[in-house]
Formats: sequence, C-alpha cells, structure tokens
Amino acid sequence: MYGSKEQVEQLSSAVALTAKELSGVDVAVFPPAVFMPMVSELLAESGAQWGAQNTYIGNEGAFTGEVSPVMFKAFGCHMVLVGHSERRTLFGESDESVALKFEAVQAAGMMPVLCVGETLEEREAGKTNDVVAAQIQVVIDHCGVDSFANAVLAYEPVWAIGTGKTASPEQVQEVHAFVRSVLAKQNEGVAQKIRILYGGSVKAASAESLFQQADVDGGLVGGASLVVDEFAAICRAAV
Repeated sequence: MYGSKEQVEQLSSAVALTAKELSGVDVAVFPPAVFMPMVSELLAESGAQWGAQNTYIGNEGAFTGEVSPVMFKAFGCHMVLVGHSERRTLFGESDESVALKFEAVQAAGMMPVLCVGETLEEREAGKTNDVVAAQIQVVIDHCGVDSFANAVLAYEPVWAIGTGKTASPEQVQEVHAFVRSVLAKQNEGVAQKIRILYGGSVKAASAESLFQQADVDGGLVGGASLVVDEFAAICRAAV
C-alpha cells in the first residue's frame, strides 16, 4: 500500500522501459487496485504484465469494498497474488480461503501467484516443510494438482520480510527444492515446469546469487520494487 499517483506513474514508466530492453525475462507489477487503470495503460506496449495484490472469491454481489477477479480481468490483468504473507498474518486469511481465491482467479482466466511460507517461530521449531506443504496441499485438495500448470508459486519466509533477518541462497534453495518435490509426488511434469519465486526481501545485491540456485526461478520483490534502479537491477539479474 504505497505510492502516490505521480510515483506510480514514474515507476510504471520506468518498468516499461526496463521490460522493453530485456529478453528472456518476464516482468510483472502488482499495483494497488485503485491504480490499475493507469498502470494498464502505461505498460500496454511494454511487454511487462500487471496483476492484482488481492481479490475476492466471487464475481459480483453485495460485498462492499471487495474487487472481483472479473473486474481485474477487464483491465487486462494477467495474474493475482493469493495468500500473500501479509494477507495471512494481518488479515487472517486461512489456507481454505486462499484455495478459494486461487480457484476464482483461474476461473476468470488469470494466473494465481500462490504465496507460501513460515513464520520465525515455525522455522525455529523445525516446521518449515510441514507448514509449506500444508499450504500447498489445501490448494491441491481443492483445485487438483493439475491446476498448478497455470500458476506460479512464491516462497515467502515471513521471518525474512522487513525484519533484518535474511535467508541464505542455500536456505532458499532447500525450501524451493522441497516445494517442487511436494508437487512432483503427484505430478512430475507440473513440478518441473512451474516457476517458483523467492519473496524474502529480494534486493539487487542478493538477486544474482539467489537466481543462480537450481530451483529459484525469479523473485517476488517487495520494498525494492519502489526504487526504480533497484528493481531494474533485479530484473537484469534474472537474464
């Protein structure tokens, strides 16, 4: 929830330029919903994509304050974040509600970006794999493993977001490999093709070493996406 109209215009214009100069890298931004029309216009000819930070599970109804998947789709939205750590921890979204959003996004013809990850308490208790597997399994149980053929996964260790703590490339790779193995047990083809992004305070200085890991297919960038040069450098590191 950042950005004035002027800031969003500046950032979107810069992302458009970055996307045009890169090949072999998919670039997408997830602006606040109110800025979606402006962002869709600024990125229209750039090759960059845009998505929503959150959505409701239904397409219409008496749900004041919510925005539906089909409304986002009408502005050329390509994807939607579901289960972001802040939605889970601050707004109490359950694994079950995340699965319903995942389904709604796909039904509207967009790609869900499913965010999974553990808290510091869960990591210190050795529960990382259990937590991440459970978050993925609820979606599999509801939508089927084949639904991940049209989805992106993002590993977000809650303990490494805005806390000053960082996950090493080796720690990230370990969890990403585990995430892929969870899917591989049920569909090897889907597991090998799905992109798994890392979302734990990715910065330009750490991007290259992270993206060199075998199972890290890109980044879900938070604060660094608000800095034009920083975000551009992260995109270039993925080439």
